[in-house]
Amino acid sequence: MKTYRIHRVAKLTGLSKDVIRMWEKRYGLVKPPRSPNRYREYTDEDVALLRFLKEELDRGQTIGALAIEGRDSLLQRMRLDVVPQQHELVPLQTVLDELVSCLDPLDKVRFEQKLNGAVAVIPFEEAIQRILLPLERLVGELWHQGKIDIAIEHYVTKLIQQKLFAVMNQLPVNEHGPRLLIACPEGEWHEIGAQAVAYLAAMRGCHVYYLGPNLPTASLVSFCDQIKPELVLLSFTEVRSPDKAMQLLRELDHLAGRWPVAIGGEGARALEEALRETRVELLDDLIHFQRRLTRLLAERFSISHS
Repeated sequence: MKTYRIHRVAKLTGLSKDVIRMWEKRYGLVKPPRSPNRYREYTDEDVALLRFLKEELDRGQTIGALAIEGRDSLLQRMRLDVVPQQHELVPLQTVLDELVSCLDPLDKVRFEQKLNGAVAVIPFEEAIQRILLPLERLVGELWHQGKIDIAIEHYVTKLIQQKLFAVMNQLPVNEHGPRLLIACPEGEWHEIGAQAVAYLAAMRGCHVYYLGPNLPTASLVSFCDQIKPELVLLSFTEVRSPDKAMQLLRELDHLAGRWPVAIGGEGARALEEALRETRVELLDDLIHFQRRLTRLLAERFSISHS
């Protein structure tokens, strides 16, 4: 799991190191473990919670009252409160330009050093939105334009996937969170967008089932029968022929009669008109996805407190 030392946490949250240490000692809202060399190691969740606490203080709350509420309750409220602002989604263009400059000819050492360094200094959720997904799109465009070889595109894609899988494997299972099934439909092999939203959903407290690329509809239906998801989210990056698109939408509309179904991605946006005749939702960017997550979490939160 990605971790930060206290000086980086102070920069990311706007809180002083002394305040962070005091809150840790007096209130226990964050309890970072120590590395072998005795440095505190804060997670992305710790950073997000400290940011939320600062926002609550700016709204007039007191740290004492927040501490009484407790970490679990605060995390619930934080997950409901998180709606990304547009500026958070703006790609770090200078970083992207520097990374692309390492690809032709390929300078593997320099590319990976720059990528690792850029991702390390910001929360991973922000790195997904501002570096990894924009880099994947940019490299795909360069390949389509004939400016880089397909082997380079594969190399960058697999490197991004490795980072996503590495952090996802370290996340705890949110056993009591809303069940969210994420996959790519049959014939869809580009899964980085699906991986990214799986991570974002898990960070927000969802119980995520990630099934990867090329999932046949029959298998999707069977799996839904087993887990009874509160939302099925499918990633469409390819623009399909009208006949194939309508056939798939008919199948998903039938599924949406039993479980909520949403689709996102470039291929989904091309189906906006056709979707109006179905029960399938369109989540056409990360802001809409995060808002849908907030609704899902709010429904679960209200049920658990009723």
